[in-house]
Amino acid sequence: MAVKEKVLKKDCYTYRVTWSVEDNEYVGLCAEFPSLSWLAKTQEEALHGIRELVADVVEDMRANNEPIPEPLAIRDFSGNLSIRIPKDLHRYIAVQAAEANISINRLINYKLSI
Repeated sequence: MAVKEKVLKKDCYTYRVTWSVEDNEYVGLCAEFPSLSWLAKTQEEALHGIRELVADVVEDMRANNEPIPEPLAIRDFSGNLSIRIPKDLHRYIAVQAAEANISINRLINYKLSI
């Protein structure tokens, strides 16, 4: 069995619990399933609830031969990111990089990491 197949049998999805002012409760979220959420009185209950909901949805998707989202944790990323920015922002970044005596790539990498 391939490594990814083994990992997919476990719950490797990306979860987050945050406070919902609107609902006055904690909300559990899953990055790979952005349409799902779970409200609860405690953070622990919100996390447990969203994990159970995702497990149920994945089981249903499997039963219906639907494609199941791959967990972000096991996806292969190239490390390349291509973006379009306004020309004056590009110029501003180029000036900052030149003044720091580094490449634009290194400057943006540094700024994204802080």
